[in-house]
Amino acid sequence: MDVKVYVDVLAQFSKDGVLVPKTITWEDGQTYEVTKVLDVRRAASTRAGGVGERYTCIVSGQQVHLYYEEN
Repeated sequence: MDVKVYVDVLAQFSKDGVLVPKTITWEDGQTYEVTKVLDVRRAASTRAGGVGERYTCIVSGQQVHLYYEEN
């Protein structure tokens, strides 16, 4: 079962107004670089709940999903 974990994200807005995640800081304080953003789309987290933008990223050589939720 997947668990929703809130992390700190350092992000940058491109000149076109697109939000681009750059680093994530895990619960233990460890910071990881987002080396590539593969896809961005509006989506729901079907396993953990929430709706917003889903960023499919490469972090430490692994494909991960980051969600920017609408509140």
